[in-house]
Amino acid sequence: MSRQQALDNAKAYFDSGEFYAQLAPRIAIRSESQEPNRLEELHNYLTEQIIPDIEQLGFTWEIVDNPVTGFGPFLLAERLEPEATFSVLTYGHGDVIRGYDDQWAEGLSPWQITQREDRWYGRGTADNKGQHTINLAALRCVLKASGGRLGYNVKLVLEMGEETGSPGLKEVCHRYRERLAADVFIGSDGPRLNADSPTLFLGSRGSFNFDLKLQAREGAHHSGNWGGVLKNPAVRLTNAISTLVNANGVIQIQGLRPAPIPDAVRQALALLEVGIGDNAPSIDTGWGEPELSPAERLFGWNTLEVLAMKAGNPDAPANAIPPYAYAHCQLRFVVGSDQDNFLAHLRYHLDQHGYSDIEVSAARMSQMNATRLDPEDPWVSWALTSMQLSTNKTPTLLPNLGGSLPNDVFAETLGLPTLWVPHSYPSCSQHAPDEHLLGSIASEALILMAGLFWDLSAQGAAIHKERASCKSH
Repeated sequence: MSRQQALDNAKAYFDSGEFYAQLAPRIAIRSESQEPNRLEELHNYLTEQIIPDIEQLGFTWEIVDNPVTGFGPFLLAERLEPEATFSVLTYGHGDVIRGYDDQWAEGLSPWQITQREDRWYGRGTADNKGQHTINLAALRCVLKASGGRLGYNVKLVLEMGEETGSPGLKEVCHRYRERLAADVFIGSDGPRLNADSPTLFLGSRGSFNFDLKLQAREGAHHSGNWGGVLKNPAVRLTNAISTLVNANGVIQIQGLRPAPIPDAVRQALALLEVGIGDNAPSIDTGWGEPELSPAERLFGWNTLEVLAMKAGNPDAPANAIPPYAYAHCQLRFVVGSDQDNFLAHLRYHLDQHGYSDIEVSAARMSQMNATRLDPEDPWVSWALTSMQLSTNKTPTLLPNLGGSLPNDVFAETLGLPTLWVPHSYPSCSQHAPDEHLLGSIASEALILMAGLFWDLSAQGAAIHKERASCKSH
């Protein structure tokens, strides 16, 4: 019964092929939450793959229907020990993005794991089936080394709708908040900073998606007969967008910009390099907020992106002035932004610049709040120490992920300190054809997570008391 035995168990679990064998049937389930006809598959993922696994670990469970009609269910589970002094909550999502089956490279399928050297291809290998499978397996390895006793309770939320914006998650966690009460949250999603760097992040940027639309009239009109006397919605809309964000990606509306980056966040980002590693795109050095480093722009600042635009018929252009123009935009934002008033800021800005004819509306089911645990929280130094001890590497600390996760549900609705340990990497083709998990990361992650779960037994209660003491003063 030792920490090293738990880590050895994790290594053996990977080397024996057990992890690969456990993940393969999970990838085979077409749990595409964006497809309306996949509700049965979403349910089957829980009943066929997760519940038998966690029952062996001593969990009791309940499947909860989504309060939002038409979306996948939730699995709530708990493993309780009578003498436990604290609880940890963990999380995963078993739904995946669309497979895009016909777009994968020759010989690859989104619904079958295919190993090519270090890459394990398949939809969900990286996001998120592989990641929560690693965590549950690491817990199994710790229980094996500890004689079946942890000294703390483990609670689990596994949702089947994260890829559609986590509908119902906040409502379910609020309804069951007493049952889900814990002292710390440890979960895995998203990428490491790079493939070689074990990473800890403490929250995520928020996501505010909005639509801009100008409906000038019904029907298109010949550009030769009417050009010069009918306003062009596409011209109007593109000019309006240029007042929101300039040609170098700098946000022009003060109400959409964040507060200055806190010193603790700047320190955490000071030495980080972004845009390195396999398949990473080249960083555009002149893009984004001036006088900030690339790491500060990505993890410490807000960005406004135009994700899609349409006017006329792009696939078969005609000599006609289009009747309308549309753009789907997104603001990724950090803690310290005026997130409750983004829509009002946009409406006021457009009106002040003479674009009252352009409609602006928040996109349905695409909003997540920004969250960030204080980098100086005692749980942070504990996690970093454990990760370094297990991997013999200095882990990377990200104050928050550049992308968005439903972390506000855990940080705000449930009021937990949140620690995220990702098991993917930026070039994993997440949400695209040829998604893959790196076997080398999976192997290291199993060991790393086994160390974290073991160290919770020895130190978790003390960290919880230290944190409570800091708050009381």
